[in-house]
Amino acid sequence: MRKVSFAEFGGPDVLRLVDAEEPHAGPGQVRIAVRAAGVNPVDWRIREGQVLGAHPVELPSGVGLDAAGVVDEVGEGVVGVEAGDRVFGEGADTYAEFAVLSAWARMPEGLTFEEAAGYPSVVETALRVLREVGVRPGETLLVSGASGGVGSAVLQIARDRGIRVIGTAGTANQDYLRGLGALASTYGEGWTERVRHLGRVDAALDLAGSGVIRELTELTGDPGRVLSIADLDAPKLGVRFSGVAGSVPDALAEAVDLISRGKLRIPVEKSYPLEEAAAAHIDSRAGHTRGRRVLVV
Repeated sequence: MRKVSFAEFGGPDVLRLVDAEEPHAGPGQVRIAVRAAGVNPVDWRIREGQVLGAHPVELPSGVGLDAAGVVDEVGEGVVGVEAGDRVFGEGADTYAEFAVLSAWARMPEGLTFEEAAGYPSVVETALRVLREVGVRPGETLLVSGASGGVGSAVLQIARDRGIRVIGTAGTANQDYLRGLGALASTYGEGWTERVRHLGRVDAALDLAGSGVIRELTELTGDPGRVLSIADLDAPKLGVRFSGVAGSVPDALAEAVDLISRGKLRIPVEKSYPLEEAAAAHIDSRAGHTRGRRVLVV
């Protein structure tokens, strides 16, 4: 089978499309014929060799956590799913023609494989950061870097929970944020004053790692109400960094519920073939994404 792999840490040029042995489902796992794989910032962070304790790496390594596809192997002890089922979920080395998933759910009606591949890690992260930052119904949450996958999910889930949201993003994505129910503001000089004009901020999330931790702390007045998933130096400023996943099966179940109720939709900004994984990483790292980027197999 074809699989994207890297033998050394480095830039996107270390990625190679190689021939590899097919993986097989172990106990509690399923294997899928991958139709699409989600491209997440954690993918290129791992490829660069950033120290992410939750994702230890042995070289050579495959790439990718999220995928959607068709089940073709069911591991020992697995019930409720069979060959031929269309599922999306999280596993390992998903930039490949076949991948093993450790958590999955049946795809909601109406979703394409490309759309479904963009949800697993994104929704788990969104649910986790909302829980960890402690924002409650009736409060206002500021989301820095709100137009990407996690931001798109955070805004919609927060609104569904009765939380007021302010999102910051580039000029081109202001209407997109408003369409997700957020008050929108741009980056750049004077951005904190523009946010203040939108009202009180009770909690804040840094999803882009753009060096705004100090400003977010000033806006909330409490570093304990600020959380980052993108700035590894956040703890040096008294702000929590969240990088360890919670329950992916629970997140997938909530994603299915939200999608089925019409409360969550994350658009696919661009799709790439497997051989263009490096280009997908370059674009993901550049930011300014509206929704998700995925690889199509």
